[in-house]
Amino acid sequence: MFHFSGFNMMFPEGRSFHATYKCYSVSMLPGNERTDVEKGGKIIMPPSALDTLTRLNVEYPMLFKLSNNKKTRSSHAGVLEFVADEGKCYLPYWMMHNLLLEEGNILSIESVSLPVATFSKFQPHSTDFLDITNPKAVLENALRNFACLTKGDVIAIKYNKKIYELCVLETRPGNAVSIIECDMNVEFEAPVGYKEHEPQPSGSGQQGAQGTGGNDASAPGAALEEVVETFKGSGVRLDGKKKKESQLETPVLKKVLPRGVPDYEFKFGHIRFDRNIKPISDRGNDEAAGSEAGMDADSFHGTGFSMKKTRK
Repeated sequence: MFHFSGFNMMFPEGRSFHATYKCYSVSMLPGNERTDVEKGGKIIMPPSALDTLTRLNVEYPMLFKLSNNKKTRSSHAGVLEFVADEGKCYLPYWMMHNLLLEEGNILSIESVSLPVATFSKFQPHSTDFLDITNPKAVLENALRNFACLTKGDVIAIKYNKKIYELCVLETRPGNAVSIIECDMNVEFEAPVGYKEHEPQPSGSGQQGAQGTGGNDASAPGAALEEVVETFKGSGVRLDGKKKKESQLETPVLKKVLPRGVPDYEFKFGHIRFDRNIKPISDRGNDEAAGSEAGMDADSFHGTGFSMKKTRK
């Protein structure tokens, strides 16, 4: 057993590394701000730990089990650098939150060997994660800064200036796995608070709602009638005939479906065009009746003039 600044460093049988340090968040690290440490799952340890690990010939990559004995919480992490002050180690803030640690608390670190990951399952803690176009690619890029995963941990990844928290629901082949140079399958569980949109029933229920409520906008799938004023004022025909009664101040009604409401009567392979056009047979009858009614009507009123002057 050796003493480094009042902290014990033991070498039990099996040549494994075990030490205790005072832990601090990365924001307490002396020098310039290290934002790269906060993005991943690796810690910063003192130089004496590197010297001890070298003499022990531990297995690479170096992976460690972090334990908070007072709260009986544990996790796993890799190491980024050995530049911390003696007797201290620095952790990402999300890792301290998982271990229920505060600044200056005692943390137990032990070297371990973990199996290579083959499968992992994550659950986002916010529905905002669904706004990401390709979540698997974003997660794969973020996990490059991690060395291992532990079942039950809540990791934090940063994307597009926003931090997303994901809970590790499952890892295979063990509860703690190494993700360095591995081929791992990833799955996502529905985010916390996510509710699937239940489709509205179609058929008799929809017809009953439209029959009782008329053009009620609150009824799902109900069509709204909007009055469209195409032209204001009166019009005159070029042939001098009188306008039909059907064309006098007839408002144009346009059926508008509420935005976001699907067409529950849609059939695959069938396209429907809604047009208010009379059949050709009906239009021909109306035009014939209109021409007969305007035979007696005077097309023009007044006198006419000739552009050629008559010779006397």
